[in-house]
Amino acid sequence: MAPVARELASRWGVLEPIQTALSLEGQIEELKTVLREEGDPPVILIGYSWGAWLSFILAANYPPLVRKLILIGSGPFEERYAVGIRQTRLNRLNERERKEVKSLIRILDDPEVKDKNRVLARLGAIFSKADACNPIRHKAIDCRFDIFQRVWKEAAELRKSGKLLEFGKDVSCPVVAIHGDYDPHPAEGVQKPLSAILKDFRLILLKNCGHTPWMERKARKEFFRILKEELPL
Repeated sequence: MAPVARELASRWGVLEPIQTALSLEGQIEELKTVLREEGDPPVILIGYSWGAWLSFILAANYPPLVRKLILIGSGPFEERYAVGIRQTRLNRLNERERKEVKSLIRILDDPEVKDKNRVLARLGAIFSKADACNPIRHKAIDCRFDIFQRVWKEAAELRKSGKLLEFGKDVSCPVVAIHGDYDPHPAEGVQKPLSAILKDFRLILLKNCGHTPWMERKARKEFFRILKEELPL
């Protein structure tokens, strides 16, 4: 989220924490420590994609730290809304790309392959194409397969068991979700579950926008306008 941090830094104090822990609990503790030591709680926490879930869980566990939650491109909070995500992505790719995805997934599942960071990065690049509506080109980011494998396994189980959504019972701050209408992660999977469990929740749907709003040509300007309106002067 470096482009978002740079855009906001001219008017607000910004922290961009990097999570390196190999467990969900470890990443929550990392984030908590950064907010306490480097921030001025309660803060407005902006979480993107997996970071939306992480921010949601932290707000439930440490309410005094979080003044407001802004969830961008969040994954669905209930398993039933997630079943079609991969197929949606595959449907947006050409035949060559679909074959490559299947090959990359086989490699990631192969215990004999040791260095999987590049493989995961390539898979992420292909899926990023499927996730975008009209994207601005950007550099690929480094990937850590070990972190992804361990943390996502825990997070996926939380959603499957229903415990992810249950964290909402302990979220006391206002929550705003900003979501693209072209994002393969269905907005319905964020809006319906969170509306049912949170006292103060809104979802803002961006037109012509995929999973990463600040990288969308048609939606970028509107995204930043909305985001800045949600922040205090």
